[in-house]
Amino acid sequence: MALEILGSLLEVTVIAGLMIAGLLAVVIWIRNKTVRITYLRTVVQITSLVAIFASLPLLALWPSLVIAIVVFITIFFGRFFCGWICPFGLYMDIITFVRKAMKISYRNLPKRLNEALHKLRYAIVAIILLLPFFLGSPFDLENWRSFFLFEYQYKPLMIVFLGPLEPLVIPWSGVIGYGGYSLSYPYVRGITEYFPQYAITISIFLFVFLTIISSFFVRRSWCRFCPTGVSIAAIDRFKRSRWIPLLHLHKTEEKCTKCGICDRVCPLQVTEIYEQKGGELTTSMCMLCMRCVEMCPEQGCLKVNVAGKSIVESRNWLEPSRNE
Repeated sequence: MALEILGSLLEVTVIAGLMIAGLLAVVIWIRNKTVRITYLRTVVQITSLVAIFASLPLLALWPSLVIAIVVFITIFFGRFFCGWICPFGLYMDIITFVRKAMKISYRNLPKRLNEALHKLRYAIVAIILLLPFFLGSPFDLENWRSFFLFEYQYKPLMIVFLGPLEPLVIPWSGVIGYGGYSLSYPYVRGITEYFPQYAITISIFLFVFLTIISSFFVRRSWCRFCPTGVSIAAIDRFKRSRWIPLLHLHKTEEKCTKCGICDRVCPLQVTEIYEQKGGELTTSMCMLCMRCVEMCPEQGCLKVNVAGKSIVESRNWLEPSRNE
């Protein structure tokens, strides 16, 4: 096992190097400002998929550690994991590319329904956090240990939180395999392990069909209520804790012309960036894909700040730069 872990770390290091090379290639060769961030994000998503696939021994050995890392990223960087790393998110983006190639228009959900789906994430997680009070004694330390390690009666919870990573942990033969595991579809393992035998096949086909069709017509449909993507960045709504999230979108009110482009291009239909007058965007609905920053035609109107320092800002792509 130690050799497998060491090998996985070495492979991840190599993959990280390839990702850096891919990012540099995009920066050097992609001149269209309206798709540059999109291509950068795609490189990161694909590299992350391969890196997690190479980290299977670590995932199998320490699933709780994986969830802790995702929670850590969420606390300090909002839903960056959802927008730039999540394999299921990459699959949905690929479906979007196919739809665009077929020149088929997407559908927007009604605003109230969209907001209700986002709030559903918190309801799901709240129910999960209450399970130790109903499935065991709240004063039993062993009960809480089992809960955080996803053991015994809490084992199905691992599927809820690691579902988007499941393309990398299905233990049966397939077209693409590695270390006894093969590429599959999100949440399928949970269906095969915890659904009745007679319902497995129907459930899998129904789930795959519905998620593909919904993602085809509604951008990032699953991300709107995925419990894995619950953003603890919502705590920045409380003044005393706004220092915790390090990654923010920032809007300069004086530079905004209310063209509405940011509102139209957002995959999750986040309206706050358009409606808010200025300052940091605090909604936990945003997955920080930066598509609004990429498409905003006003120089410096939208910025991505890390710990208060700007790393990316909108550029006037309507006028060609002298440096390009």
